[in-house]
Amino acid sequence: MKYILSIDQGTTSSRAIVFDENQNIISESQKEYQLHYPKDGWVEANPDEILGTVKETIKKALEISEVDIAACGITNQRETVVLWDRLSGKPIYPAIIWQDRRTSDLCNELKKKENLESEIRKKTGLLLDPYFSATKIKWILDNVENARKMAENGELCFGTIETYLVWNLTKEKKHKTDATNASRTMLMNLETLEWDNSLLEIFNIPKSILPEICSCDDNFGSIDVSNQRFPITGVIGDQQSALFGQNCFEFGEMKSTYGTGCFLMVNTKEKIYKSEAKLLSTVGCMLGNKVSYALEGSIFSAGTSIQWLRDEMRFFDDSSKSEDLIDDEFDSKGVNFIPAFTGLGAPHWNSEIRGSIHGIQRDSSKEDLTTAVFKAICFQTLEIVEALELDGVSVSSLKVDGGMVKNRKFLQLLSNTLSTNIKKPDQIESTAVGAFKIALLGSGIKNIDEIQEIGSYDEFKSNKSPQLNDDYQIWKAYLTRNL
Repeated sequence: MKYILSIDQGTTSSRAIVFDENQNIISESQKEYQLHYPKDGWVEANPDEILGTVKETIKKALEISEVDIAACGITNQRETVVLWDRLSGKPIYPAIIWQDRRTSDLCNELKKKENLESEIRKKTGLLLDPYFSATKIKWILDNVENARKMAENGELCFGTIETYLVWNLTKEKKHKTDATNASRTMLMNLETLEWDNSLLEIFNIPKSILPEICSCDDNFGSIDVSNQRFPITGVIGDQQSALFGQNCFEFGEMKSTYGTGCFLMVNTKEKIYKSEAKLLSTVGCMLGNKVSYALEGSIFSAGTSIQWLRDEMRFFDDSSKSEDLIDDEFDSKGVNFIPAFTGLGAPHWNSEIRGSIHGIQRDSSKEDLTTAVFKAICFQTLEIVEALELDGVSVSSLKVDGGMVKNRKFLQLLSNTLSTNIKKPDQIESTAVGAFKIALLGSGIKNIDEIQEIGSYDEFKSNKSPQLNDDYQIWKAYLTRNL
């Protein structure tokens, strides 16, 4: 029996899971870390703290499992930016998290330049938005003392989180990324799968700071830990990892991940979609020289809305208890919630809007607001599904994963809202499963046909009511007014 270590580095926590080759969990460890909000719309974290949580969870998972690791896979939050000194390895600024909106004004200025946004969209499949890495990199180079000078002298490294981890975890100090993460920087050409010189010029970013772009199943170096040494044979961005983990290998197969944000992604194989509905084209996976593309809708606030109910509203002390506050008939009694804590993603892409609550009355309760929050997450998903249909992609069923899908009332509400059957896998942490499967392939332990046979599903069938459709139209009216 072979054993695989899967590292899942997320927005608010890091997790290490040891799987056997049949996807059974042998051991796991998880540790949270702090996000910081120094200004409105700014979201940061300490890179050393992120790295520390990864190292700690790896060590604990290996201590618990007491098995020899054959290979390792890494999956990570995407778009988050770290720049560090090439000699010392020390970050020159906190990690700017993907949710950060500080470069909104820069994006708005760039949009004023004729044909610039259309050029970026054509080359990258992405919209000109603070969400992506390019403007975050530019901000650090322009605002941190000596940063640009160091970059131009070849003294800086840039990486999204997987690159920062590979650099720090491997003895070889590999400066590598994979094609899925590179496709989220707004600096990689989707067709050539290489860093694009004209995009680097637009954002004034020296090519010397960028990592090498590799396939997801490349060899990224080796880790020495707990008296073991094993190779990293798989790296993939978290949402693409969930798509892979859910076995969405064919055209039109799709999943939606409900974690900090919500990300619905559909496999489009060799086709790069030019979305008319403001969805994103991206690399879905790259194995060897073969690439599959994907179409994605990104929602910025999903699990963060539940955390807000827990931590700021103090409606419950554990997120799992939120299910008890959802009305059995999904009636929020006129209360509506717009979950725009850091703006709205697809299909609106508005970084200025903020969250709001509507329709509160004297007898409105925490049950009403909790129900309204879960309905808003479902309504945002419906907006993405409608956008996919505008682009000619129909949704017949949806595979879901992430921490929120432990909530069965939420899944039934989601099924009712979408008028679509919802399939929940027996292993809901599909991001970690995807990294495990990529590492299996990269190490040669299993082939693609063998990994498709792993896993089973629990299905929720739609029971839509006319009232829910009316509620959606009312919610859309509030959203439109806010926008």
